[in-house]
Amino acid sequence: MLCVMSTPTPQRARSAAAKQQRERAILDAARALGADRSVREVTLTDIAAAVGMHKSAMLRYFETREQIFLALTAEGWEDWSAALRARLSEFTDVTDVTDVTEGDDAVRGTIAAVLAQSLVARPFFCDLLAQAPLNLERNVSLESVYAFKTVVLGEVAAVAAELCRLLAITERAAVDVIATATSMAGALLQMAAPGTRLRTLYETHPELAHALVDVEPQLTRILTALLNGLPPADR
Repeated sequence: MLCVMSTPTPQRARSAAAKQQRERAILDAARALGADRSVREVTLTDIAAAVGMHKSAMLRYFETREQIFLALTAEGWEDWSAALRARLSEFTDVTDVTDVTEGDDAVRGTIAAVLAQSLVARPFFCDLLAQAPLNLERNVSLESVYAFKTVVLGEVAAVAAELCRLLAITERAAVDVIATATSMAGALLQMAAPGTRLRTLYETHPELAHALVDVEPQLTRILTALLNGLPPADR
């Protein structure tokens, strides 16, 4: 008699530690899938399959697919903020950013380049930045949105403090710079369409060369123009 062995069904996490471990596995699977494809193409079924769970069982841990990616967006903010602040902290004051004889415009251009590079180095985070206001915040509970916004506001405040220290701009101006940098990074990445058939189309048709967005230099130019137009805080 042939004995057929079935694949074990993952057991429901019983303890708080086991629940956290299962949630971490779900988040890691979603991160890997989103980075490999794009966030909007990953379904709840895809994530469930990656962790060996039935889709309905996923709802014990997260409300929706969007809540999973919103949690990853919050983690992305924490990671980006910490890395950027560590880079900016290397400059003890504005004269350390570049040669003071080059003038304030060169100083601000250097900071713009640091901001742009820090975002472009995180394409998955940039994808999440574009999706969060359009989709991710729209299909979760208000409690989840509140928790997410609280994390974001804390990281924005931390980065803004570094920008105020280095550039002698107001807190309001620093927050505007962060909003511009993160929103433009998300938008430019979508327009660049890396790794897609659209990108191949742009690259193989010279008449579409204007659609070939090179994110880092374009974002650097935008942020440089913004920073150079900001008055000092005492004005």
